[in-house]
Amino acid sequence: MLNALRFRTRRIADLLMPQDCFVCGSMSGAAALCSACRNDLPRQPASCPVCAVPTANGATCGRCLRNPPAFDASRAAFAYTFPVDRIVQGLKYRHRLALANFFAEALLPFGPPRPASVLLPMPLHVRRLRQRGFNQAVEIARPLGRAWGLPLELAGVGRTLNTAPQVSLPWKERSVNMRGAFHCEASFAGRTVIVVDDVMTTGATLDELARTLKMHGAARVENLVVARTPSPH
Repeated sequence: MLNALRFRTRRIADLLMPQDCFVCGSMSGAAALCSACRNDLPRQPASCPVCAVPTANGATCGRCLRNPPAFDASRAAFAYTFPVDRIVQGLKYRHRLALANFFAEALLPFGPPRPASVLLPMPLHVRRLRQRGFNQAVEIARPLGRAWGLPLELAGVGRTLNTAPQVSLPWKERSVNMRGAFHCEASFAGRTVIVVDDVMTTGATLDELARTLKMHGAARVENLVVARTPSPH
């Protein structure tokens, strides 16, 4: 309850008060970042169209060719390096809600998706949602849904397991960590589902979610993420 109250208070402050640039601290008006810092952010280079890992000329990477994931496509706005990592953490852990709108604006050029699509913010386990007070993926997805005229699926898919944070695990253990992590009570028969998330690391979480969605009829699952981590390979 306290986290939720702080979240709402921060949202009102973000909307009503002038902003200092989150990166450099200079005045940025109503924006979360000043124009100079926005222009200097590390954009994601040409990448694999399936998993969004950087590749020469945007070719499909060898890993996706050998072992295709359950999702069909992935797009990322930024590389998860400084200062993007700090900005993402500012949204998740410092409740800087203006950053969610900034991230949504960065993802707008990737749309609008096909009309039969539905936006699905990456679900949080209820325990983590209670601790944090909000789901950052929902806050990023809401402006996208309004801009593109697409519905958001907020109730039909949930997190069954309160899994250990993926960043704390070795890369090879992350797929095992996510098995059975989601449940679905909605039908996505014949639809394209656009999964919105903040950071894509190995893709194990997104892969497990896509597998669940396709078991419930999804014809196609695409990932739309703010940032992609560098591949360890």
